[in-house]
Amino acid sequence: MNKMNKKITSGYPLIINYLGIFAFLIGFINLLPLILLAFRPEEIEFAHYFLIPGLTSIFVGSFIIFIFRKREKGKLERHQDAVLVMSIWLMAILISSVPFMLTGTYNFTQSIFESTSGYSTTGLSVVNVEQTPGMFLLFRSLLQFFGGVGLVLVLTSAISDKFGMRLYSAEGHSDKLMPNLIRSGRTIISIYVGYIALGTLFYVLFGMPVFDAINHSICALSTGGFSTQSGSIGSYNNLPIEIITMVLMILGATNFFVHLMLIRGKLKNVFKHVENKLLVIILLIFIPLMTINILSYYDGQFFYSLRVTSFQLISAITSTGYQSVPSFLPLPTFFMFGIIVSMAIGGSMGSTAGGMKQYRVALAFKSLYWNIKDQLGHKKTIRTHFINKLGTRTIVDKDDIIQNHSFLTIYFLVLILGAVIISTFGYSIKDSLFEFASALGTVGLSIGITGYTANPIVLWTLSIGMFLGRLEFYVIFVAIAKISLDLKKRKPRVIKKLEA
Repeated sequence: MNKMNKKITSGYPLIINYLGIFAFLIGFINLLPLILLAFRPEEIEFAHYFLIPGLTSIFVGSFIIFIFRKREKGKLERHQDAVLVMSIWLMAILISSVPFMLTGTYNFTQSIFESTSGYSTTGLSVVNVEQTPGMFLLFRSLLQFFGGVGLVLVLTSAISDKFGMRLYSAEGHSDKLMPNLIRSGRTIISIYVGYIALGTLFYVLFGMPVFDAINHSICALSTGGFSTQSGSIGSYNNLPIEIITMVLMILGATNFFVHLMLIRGKLKNVFKHVENKLLVIILLIFIPLMTINILSYYDGQFFYSLRVTSFQLISAITSTGYQSVPSFLPLPTFFMFGIIVSMAIGGSMGSTAGGMKQYRVALAFKSLYWNIKDQLGHKKTIRTHFINKLGTRTIVDKDDIIQNHSFLTIYFLVLILGAVIISTFGYSIKDSLFEFASALGTVGLSIGITGYTANPIVLWTLSIGMFLGRLEFYVIFVAIAKISLDLKKRKPRVIKKLEA
């Protein structure tokens, strides 16, 4: 059939068409853990937990693709890209929760929680890793792998599509490394996989079992924090392993464009990048203060206190959530304050990390400085403000500052609301704030509130926090507003048809 004679699909039918493609690919993700059978054939009894949702998703996706096969893809209406991105993530979370539900060990709430934690690269968990089959542990790590670089980037880079970059931007990314999504996707994934391979190699060299090394390398770089050990990284009590983990966490929380500049030898641009400067400043201020703060808890052992502080602060600010200590409960208030602040700040824009993002925090402080300077200066003087972003001086206008302040305000309001909801179940406001800051920042550190026996409302609150934190509010708010407006427009049409 001639391309000109093909029917054009647009609007919500086009969204369904795209969802069919993504359902096919998400089904494939659910089948990937079966690779482990080549090394652990005894786990064949768990294969059907992944085969059922994986093959079903592939079948449904193929059916939708088949229906729309003769139609030309048109354009989505304004803001429908946000609807599509939100739908893709919700579909992925739902499909990938099925393996957990099929075991009979986890209910719907717990399964959705675990799947959300995986895709959002948070790392909070209701799973007892010591009693969980390796296939499920690998599955959780794979969820963090795909969630880390972004579902849209990974899935759309598998197909050539002109609409992909818009979706990728709507997902919360700004790291357009190459002129199109395909080249950007392949570059990012190449860097990502390369770091994982190196991390795995170094872990094994310093005594970590191969299976553990693969999982920890994936989850450290994706700043996810899922572990194969109940005591997280602290279970190994191995300084080289902690150092390797800190390096991987920092790499994962760094903008992928910075990685590209680093690989190309543009070190000057790397050091000038505003987020890198802010990270160094935060570490230089908080590590000494927090180390001194916990000295008495470790009998004055300075180097051990420095080791604990460095690891936990980096784990928090990169939004990874690995722990080198069994519990945060005995640690002093200032140490806890430093961790909460770090979780809220988060990593770089265009990285696998969560939180408010270092760029937004840096811009907030700079805009405060500019405002004071403008107030003290001559009123008729017009100043142009710059910020060093990715090695270049970038102009910052008033709209950028207003939008930045709006985001930070929404972030804090949601943080307080989530903490208040959790506190109604008998937890202190400090502990509730810590746990929800961890979920909203997609960090994964826990004060002990999250667990298999946690109240369902607490788990749903944390799940919503993880989802909001990963997609950064606006895409979700815009999607919900768009759907609501479209439903309102459709309602009068339906009434008119009934009256006719």
